[in-house]
Amino acid sequence: MNGIFIIDKPEGITSHDAVQTIRKAFNVAKAGHLGTLDPLATGVLPVSVGKATRLAQFLPSAPKEYTGEIQFGFSTNTYDREGSPASDERSFDRSVDDIRKIMRSLTGILDQVPPPFSAKKIGGVPSYKFARANRDVERAPVKIDVQQFELLSLDPPFAKFMVVCSGGTYVRSLVHDLGQRAGCGAHLTALRRTRSGEFRIEDAIGLDRITQADLIPMNRLLSSWPSIEVSEIEEARIVHGNQIRSACAVDFARILNKRGEFIAVASVESGWAHPRLVLTSINSD
Repeated sequence: MNGIFIIDKPEGITSHDAVQTIRKAFNVAKAGHLGTLDPLATGVLPVSVGKATRLAQFLPSAPKEYTGEIQFGFSTNTYDREGSPASDERSFDRSVDDIRKIMRSLTGILDQVPPPFSAKKIGGVPSYKFARANRDVERAPVKIDVQQFELLSLDPPFAKFMVVCSGGTYVRSLVHDLGQRAGCGAHLTALRRTRSGEFRIEDAIGLDRITQADLIPMNRLLSSWPSIEVSEIEEARIVHGNQIRSACAVDFARILNKRGEFIAVASVESGWAHPRLVLTSINSD
């Protein structure tokens, strides 16, 4: 079995739990998710199985799209409702226009500090281990790109929002920063991912309903890329990692054999296609 399942992850389990469920349900040894969702979050979680795990590096991880809910009035140590209050409770006196203005200030290319309770590693140690031990360590900011951060509704102290951002963005941190700028604190109370790269919520299936028929096969992956069809002689060269001549004027392409099987990813330069990832016998485990 080789391909990708688009899971609609339920609340209360980790992304790793979802992968383990797929492993057991379909008896596959190789499986991995494409972009972590916190236990609190639901929605799109692509899970690659078999040889598709090797394609993950080429699959676009952005944009990520989310909808969610914020509670204003206080922050928490985890930046979401699962944590403990980390500030005194304050009254919320901001207008819709105020919140929208602050949200706009949190768009564009930003230096975002990850939450203390996160898997981000500091000196090889996950940040959450320091947080659990009440050790305050410096967390280096990370470049992110927030294309949209929009207020959908405001019913104080709660607000609903949507965000479109790059991979690696912590929406919890975005909400925490919003609360800091609003002067009253805030934390995330709900989050749903509606898009991850080319994978959308409309195509996602619940873990309790997933079947083999829901697998996106290898031949449908990276389908927006141009394809180079090769002869049997060229296929033999590709399989052994050798370059072939190509007039394809792109940076990357899929290599297909005469049977239409996706056998390799190639970079194309100066009239040559160089295999970057060879996927031999894609119909086998």
